[in-house]
Amino acid sequence: MSQGLLIILSGPSGVGKGTVCSLLASKNRNLYFSISMTTRPPRPNEQNGVSYFFVSEEEFKKLIENDSFLEWAKVYGHYYGTPRSYVSSHIMKGKDVLLEIDTQGANKIKTYFPDEIFIFLLPPSLQELKRRIMERGTELPAKIEERYTASFLEIKEVKNYDYIAINDSPERAAEQIAAIIEAEKCRVKRNRELLERLRRGDHIKCL
Repeated sequence: MSQGLLIILSGPSGVGKGTVCSLLASKNRNLYFSISMTTRPPRPNEQNGVSYFFVSEEEFKKLIENDSFLEWAKVYGHYYGTPRSYVSSHIMKGKDVLLEIDTQGANKIKTYFPDEIFIFLLPPSLQELKRRIMERGTELPAKIEERYTASFLEIKEVKNYDYIAINDSPERAAEQIAAIIEAEKCRVKRNRELLERLRRGDHIKCL
């Protein structure tokens, strides 16, 4: 059985990563959305075990000590991490795993998985990005400015990614990313085993 793909999606706060990820997962039954763990409080309509695993800072630090995270980082005063066991078990079963993580976490993962798929989600404009952050209604004005300023630093990290997608429409952005994933599945380096099977006379198809 071929291993699944690891797809890393990053982007500035407010760009719409969560919405795009939900659309991708709903249209691809082989794509699993990795649930991150965080110490930040849940936002309205977020559910524990669905949106994130919400834990205390003490619990999170114990998991760090036990090397339970594929990556972790402290962002805006809260810890975020990707549970190692979830990702590894799905990939070994041939399932594709989508990680929605910040640029710090993506850089750490690239150290261990340089050949995986790194995609950066961009807003159609910085003005639109600020509007989306304000529209959330979950942040104080000073916090909004902090997130907006941090967006400039995050966008500079796009140079470390393989692809970009522009979220002028969540549906179009999801279609862009789905096309990237399908193209990656047909790369020669991911299909060495299939080429060998072709030489043996077998019928083949991309991953």
